[in-house]
Amino acid sequence: MAMQSGVLGMIEKVGNRLPDPVVIFVWMIAALFLGSMVAAGLGVSALNPVTGETLAAVSLATSENLRRLFVDMPRTLTSFAPLGFVLTVMLGAGVAERTGLFSAAMRASVSKAPKALLTPIIIFTAIIANHAADAAYVVLIPLAGVVFAAAGRHPVAGIAAAFAGVSGGFSANIFPGHLDALLLGITEPAARLLDPTWTANIAGNWWFILGMTVVFTPLGWWVTDKIVEPRLGPWVSAAPVEAAESEAEIEAASARERKGLIWAGLGAVVVIGLWAAMTLGPAAPFIDAEGGPGERLTPFYSSLVAGFFLLFLVCGVAYGAAVGTVKTQGDVVRLTGQSMAEMGPYIVLAFVAAHFVAMFNWSNLGAIIAIHGAEGLRASGLPLPLLLTAIVLLTATINIFIGSASAKWAALAPILVPMLMLLGVSPEMTTAAFRMGDSTTNIITPLMVYFPLILGFAQRYQPDFRVGSLMAVMVPYSLTFLVAGLVMVLGWTALDLPLGPGASVDYVLPTQIQAAP
Repeated sequence: MAMQSGVLGMIEKVGNRLPDPVVIFVWMIAALFLGSMVAAGLGVSALNPVTGETLAAVSLATSENLRRLFVDMPRTLTSFAPLGFVLTVMLGAGVAERTGLFSAAMRASVSKAPKALLTPIIIFTAIIANHAADAAYVVLIPLAGVVFAAAGRHPVAGIAAAFAGVSGGFSANIFPGHLDALLLGITEPAARLLDPTWTANIAGNWWFILGMTVVFTPLGWWVTDKIVEPRLGPWVSAAPVEAAESEAEIEAASARERKGLIWAGLGAVVVIGLWAAMTLGPAAPFIDAEGGPGERLTPFYSSLVAGFFLLFLVCGVAYGAAVGTVKTQGDVVRLTGQSMAEMGPYIVLAFVAAHFVAMFNWSNLGAIIAIHGAEGLRASGLPLPLLLTAIVLLTATINIFIGSASAKWAALAPILVPMLMLLGVSPEMTTAAFRMGDSTTNIITPLMVYFPLILGFAQRYQPDFRVGSLMAVMVPYSLTFLVAGLVMVLGWTALDLPLGPGASVDYVLPTQIQAAP
């Protein structure tokens, strides 16, 4: 990728001077360690708005935290959720890739799909796939690179478009899901601090997140085709002879390859049928019968990581058996071993990232920062439009350092929700403003747990692609989504559009609360 001038060129240049992400996390751990000692020594604290208790900064140099750091070190690594998700899916995906299934399937699909529509299809699919959360990161994003490469387009542009949809549009979707249940479940106790009768509506942001999907899909399409891909330059495959052969195969796939795809398709039907039976059948294990409307499918969503593992494994083995790339059981073991060998650098990164996240939680600094930021907004006296803008920007800023949406909202909701209720804004609208800010900056921070993984996907096609390169590629999406998100939040409020079934922008305090001293 040629270095270019301007703001993005500067971001790339400065970002590429940063060390490897592993070293960045080591520096962050050192800074966090010293910062926690200073904050604890100065008595930095915040009042927990839910319990009324004082939340104090905790030094990581205490005997308890040092013991936890070294005694629980293996547990800290193995309990790091992204590591398990990535390794599980890659066990199956590695087989599917090395047997030739991915390349054959992509050639077959791309040959019939208009290249001009690849971008919106990938972005829309990525937005829908964020219901699958972690599985979408480790499955859809690398596949988007394969699709673009097979179409003769720059694969990094495909990776960027999918990353923007899955992560930059994290709260967007066409249906509510487990994230709605999680966030609105936190909103409810926050609203009840002021109105004990208020009950969360899991579909309370449905129309808003649908609107995000409608807005973000064409914007992501425009950013990809007009900014990102032209900046990356034309895609030149490292193996031009193979590329020419691939074009010939697109015109007329071999009988062996067609047979392999048929076998892989039958394997997919078996796995999908199994998951459908466990979701729709009697006493379905993937349904939470006692959960609310947005929670019933939580086991199903959580099972998708294992589902993709089996899907790729079964389809890969079926394809390999048909075309001859898998002849014995030992071939399957060898292929899975090769896929795990390539994950070595990510495991090293996961080790330091897991400890940074854990130590940040031990120090209480994340919650303290969020609480003081929200209290600052409350004391600002800003008019409502500026206050909503400040909430989106505050959330977007905090999101650069604290990735967990639930952790941020648990700290912010008890302050922001009652504050805006007193100003006549519904808890659903406040939740929507938070979600907008929480989505848009996921894709530009190296502290986001999947950022190094996305960097690794890009480096498969462009080995000199570094942290600054990925940041420069993703900044146009982030800024575009953020500006559009601010317009959406302000427009939704000004027009008083419904946020979901039975959920409006305005809120009126019950009479008994208004009359209360």
